[in-house]
Amino acid sequence: MGKKPNVIYIFSDQHRAEAVSYRGNPDVQTPNMNRLAAESADFTTAVAGMSVCCPSRACLMTGQYALTHGVFVNDVSLGDDAVSIAQAFKAGGYDTAYIGKWHLDGRGRSNYIPPERRQGFDHWLVLECTHSYNDSYYYGDLPAKEKWDGYDAIAQTEAAIRYIEQHEQDTPFLLMLSWGPPHNPYETAPQRFKDMYDPAALQLRLNVPESCEQKAREELAGYYAHISALDDCLGNIMKVLEQRGLADDCILIYTSDHGDMLWSQGEVRKQKPWDESILVPLLVRYPPLTGSKGWKTDLPINTPDLMPTLLGLCGLPVPETVEGTDYSGHLRGEAGPDTEAALIECIHPFGEWHRGAGGREYRGIRTRRYTYVRDLHGPWLLFDNKEDPYQLVNVCGDPRYQDLQQSLDQLLGSMLRRRNDEFLPGEVYIARRGYTVDETGTVPYTW
Repeated sequence: MGKKPNVIYIFSDQHRAEAVSYRGNPDVQTPNMNRLAAESADFTTAVAGMSVCCPSRACLMTGQYALTHGVFVNDVSLGDDAVSIAQAFKAGGYDTAYIGKWHLDGRGRSNYIPPERRQGFDHWLVLECTHSYNDSYYYGDLPAKEKWDGYDAIAQTEAAIRYIEQHEQDTPFLLMLSWGPPHNPYETAPQRFKDMYDPAALQLRLNVPESCEQKAREELAGYYAHISALDDCLGNIMKVLEQRGLADDCILIYTSDHGDMLWSQGEVRKQKPWDESILVPLLVRYPPLTGSKGWKTDLPINTPDLMPTLLGLCGLPVPETVEGTDYSGHLRGEAGPDTEAALIECIHPFGEWHRGAGGREYRGIRTRRYTYVRDLHGPWLLFDNKEDPYQLVNVCGDPRYQDLQQSLDQLLGSMLRRRNDEFLPGEVYIARRGYTVDETGTVPYTW
């Protein structure tokens, strides 16, 4: 293999898979994502196996599952036991850069993160966490807080473009750009994007209860405005890559850390096992290997699989600490590892899905067609997502599905055994890690 490709990994926060027009959503306007999809491998069953912020990001950063890296609640620190994605790329001769939201340090959401806690990233324009997208700050190399100008995703994109333009082309780079939107608050996108959406004109998913329709319309309008703003940012990066002749020598990814219920099933936010929470967009463009014409794959790829797959695409070794699967051969069109299902889990319910709000531990699988989930009391959910794409009919316990349920339960059991997952109450894992939580099961944090 000659010169290794640059890697630009762009991910947003809380962007569910169906909220793009290239998937048939009639309302949200995503022309640049559509164009990227037309030139990419489109993973139609890309799963955020732990569909909440810090756990998902830790799975991405380490290629491990949450019980291994230990970040199964928000606002705790990711340790340095694993070889991170940045460290693996650096060992392969790459420069590394991270811009935007981090949420892996666990020492206050506005505090400076020193170089030794950056998991191997060198170029650094980062804040631990904020959702004040128009009053947003970051740190560079020095512990002096600086402010993003205007809507932070636009400013962060401009910083990423400067990095691309100024980077020496003889050394490949890994650039991770982490946007905070479309995570709530939904109403804070730039006005020109809010003007694109009339709540009354939106088409709701069929699994939004009638009692939630008005709230869903209002929040979806803002959510879509954020997504269209991000789509515009993505288009600017694609334009720069084309202008500089880098587009075909770059692996470009767009995805998200998890989805958002937005009143489907009468539920909000994430952590939950329904598709709106666990399925995310995942587009991978790299013409030398994946071709220049878009194609779809229903492989159930999970967050821990992303690090080894990217390393595989770049011809770099996968560290022994990684638990995910390298699917780069699948992207090349070669025979390689396949999977029946992606593991989905809530190890300890907390935050907006605490026990008082109906939160519960679960383990489950998302296959190409089915969703099957157990809680601590036994089988809980079974959906045929082909026949019932809105997951309106839970057939768990239905005698007609007895054989299917038994086979899915056996598959789940084998996956848990491979992970040494005993599926115990969440408080057991909290105690094992020594985390302190409040009455909602949440680790207290400071802004």
